[in-house]
Amino acid sequence: MAKVTGIGGVFFKSQGEGKALSSWYEKHLGMRMEEFGAAILEWKEDTAEDKGTTVWHVAERDSDWFSPSESTFMINYRVDDLEAMVEQLTTAGIDIQQGPEYHENGVFAWIMDPEGNKIELWEPKIWDDKNKK
Repeated sequence: MAKVTGIGGVFFKSQGEGKALSSWYEKHLGMRMEEFGAAILEWKEDTAEDKGTTVWHVAERDSDWFSPSESTFMINYRVDDLEAMVEQLTTAGIDIQQGPEYHENGVFAWIMDPEGNKIELWEPKIWDDKNKK
């Protein structure tokens, strides 16, 4: 049977000016935009031990996980240094909705983009001999 092997891209429609929203992502999250208007995120640049996995999940209809956003989706972006990312976002006047939270699989924080989409930021845990189970 043929099967899905990963996510080839994330595409969503801006509710306002698409270029302005892309610029916000580039400025605040470091997603370098190519000439054709998209960011190319390469797993080979990821420094985490798992070398870049992607989680796909369907939340229940009554989930409040995406709140306060009213969007029906939330994107989790892997980051290389969540502490530095939170600092640069805070310096830029972007509110941290929640976090940083420390879990067994990494550190998480949540923000909102200018169009009200909730964003989950995740620095994967780099496992070593002290914390491997």
